[in-house]
This record gives sequence, C-alpha cells and structure tokens, in this order.
Amino acid sequence: MTQKLPDTSNDTNLTGWMTHLIELRSRLMKSALAVLVIFLCLLYWRDDIFGAFAKPMLDNLPAGSRMLSLDVTSNFFVPLKFVMWVAFTLALPVVLHQAWSFIAPGLYQHEKKLVVPIIASSYILFIVGSAFAYFFVFPTVFKLMAALTPIGVEMATDIDKYLSFGLTMFLSFGLTFEVPVVVVVLTRLGIVTLAQLKVARPYVIVGAFAIAAVVTPPDVASQLLLAIPLVLLYELGLFIARWVAPKADADLAETPST
Repeated sequence: MTQKLPDTSNDTNLTGWMTHLIELRSRLMKSALAVLVIFLCLLYWRDDIFGAFAKPMLDNLPAGSRMLSLDVTSNFFVPLKFVMWVAFTLALPVVLHQAWSFIAPGLYQHEKKLVVPIIASSYILFIVGSAFAYFFVFPTVFKLMAALTPIGVEMATDIDKYLSFGLTMFLSFGLTFEVPVVVVVLTRLGIVTLAQLKVARPYVIVGAFAIAAVVTPPDVASQLLLAIPLVLLYELGLFIARWVAPKADADLAETPST
C-alpha cells in the first residue's frame, strides 16, 4: 500500500505571500523614510515655502487684503501640509523606484529595460505639469476671478480652502502631463495598438473635457487650460509611440482603413 505524501502546496503559497508582504512593507517604509527626511529638512523654511505657494493668490487680491485663517489651527497645520506635499514631490523618484523594484521580478527582461525612461520621464512630466499649473493656470484663474468679483464684495479666501484648491490643481495637471508616458508604455508593451489609440481619439477628446469639468473650478478658462493640454499630450504620446511601437502595429496604424 502506497503512503500518501502530505500536500505542502498551501504552505508554499503562504510562504510566498508572506515574503511578498514583507518586501512590500520594506518598500513602503523606505519610501516613507525618504519623504520624512526631506520634510524635516524643509520644515525650517515652511513659512517661505507656503508664501511662495500663496503668491499667485496674494498678487490678485485687492490692495491691503490678506488670506484668511478661519480655523483655529489652520495657520499652523496648513503650511505643514503643503511642506509635506513638497517633500513627497521631491521624494517621488525614490517612491517610484521602490514601486518598480517591487514589481520588477515579475516582468520580462525587455520590460525591465523601460524602468529608467519611465521613472525619469514620469517625474519630469509631473514637475512640468505642476509648474504649468503654478505659473500659468493659477495667475489666469485668480485674475479672472478677481475681475468677476461683484461690486461690494471683497475677494478673499481661507488658506485651508486655498491649499485644497492648489493641491487638486497640482495633482490634476501633474497626472495630465503623464498621458504621453501612459500611451507609450501601453503601446510598447503591446497592451493596445497604435491603430486602436487613433480610433479612440474622439473619445479621448470628450473624456478630456469631462475630466476638466470635474476637477477644475466651474469656469471655462480653467477647464480649457486642462482639457486642451490633455488632448495635445495624447497626440504627443501617439507621435512618440510611432517610434517605439512594435513594427507590425506601426505599419497597421499607417494603413488607411477601408
């Protein structure tokens, strides 16, 4: 009579899951540590950093007006929150590297070669998007709002609400400028073809204006300032994807549909 061996597959799977969870915790701790170190280094200049952040709004307030702190603790915690955002932005290369290092073992060799271009381009485009929001969108929106202020109403804002608005804009435009990276990666990995992305162009245009209507203030100027760059960046992604897409997909995209 043959003795049945015990099934150890469940134990092996459990060990594998525990190993992944331990590695994930290690990656998260390293990312958090990078953010914390930069945050502590910037903490001394928190007032100057928040002052630079508030400058587009202050420049468009009436002479003698200031921003408001309606909550008892806002004047203390709001600058800290923004410094934390700046620290996270500066530490983003470390965070992206840790995330990629976690998923890299499950990728093919040709996929691993994308790590440096993806991390570098993603970070640069996120910074460019945030800078576009700060130097172009903020002054345009605040100047428009100041011009539309009714007679007898003083334009002012609470610093907590301004922080919420600013971070929403930074995140929205930062992610919007990631569109070329997303398009190139999806095409390069063969998840979608260049021809499919071109067919989806009308839906992208509609989606861009829908997203802009949701995440930006309810004025046409700010919505156009998000929707138009999103569409243009999608087109830029399509242009770059022509050079990185598999040859068969590139040839198919150039073939006119019948």
